[in-house]
Amino acid sequence: FESRLPLTQNKKAESMFILVSLFSFNDYNNRSMTFFTDFTNGIIHLSLEQIIKSFSPLFVTIDILGAIPIILQLRGRGQEYSTPKVALYSGLVLLLFLFAGEAVLSKLGVDISSFGVAGGLILMAMAWEMTFGIEIFKEEGASSNATIIPLVFPLFAGPAAFTTLLNLQNQGIANINLLISVALNMGLIYITLRYVDKIERLLGKQGSYILRKFFGVILIAIAAKYLVTGIMGIIHTLQAMG
Repeated sequence: FESRLPLTQNKKAESMFILVSLFSFNDYNNRSMTFFTDFTNGIIHLSLEQIIKSFSPLFVTIDILGAIPIILQLRGRGQEYSTPKVALYSGLVLLLFLFAGEAVLSKLGVDISSFGVAGGLILMAMAWEMTFGIEIFKEEGASSNATIIPLVFPLFAGPAAFTTLLNLQNQGIANINLLISVALNMGLIYITLRYVDKIERLLGKQGSYILRKFFGVILIAIAAKYLVTGIMGIIHTLQAMG
């Protein structure tokens, strides 16, 4: 019996090794199949109709053309920005928010309505600068950089764009089509920033001044809408809690 015990233990060990190996192999296969299935589903759900349907509201929300006076104002104040970084970071922020934004804000104890109010306040301050010629955002020196604030947030990747993406996702637009729509809009942002000098020369000083004042008023209205929507959302949340 003593001579057979080691053999029995070896067989048990071999059996356990085989079972663990089979489990690991099956788990690897399952993970591979899941990745393959997700990738295949993404290709299957690729739709030109959905891309157009999602591109249009996102383009209107981001308001690339309406941002031209703000860009010209930043340049007039000597603030610098990196065109590729603005387009890249804006796209990354939008995609990160699409897939994980609500969860991250929830972990921080911030809801989408409060986030919208914050973005609305920043836009309102920018609009007052454009419309009334006052300085709210103090420059920190000659090397002041506008790449992240205000260009990436809240101008191009702000609360309105976040909300639009979530609404489109809730309407059944596949993520692959949303990703393409975001990429197309980021391409337009790059082109606008890249050729803003030519746009400025085309408009002239007087044209730039008129455009800045006009879009300053429009931006006040947009910021007010964000604030009202955010405040109403907060009120509804508090009523639901009560």
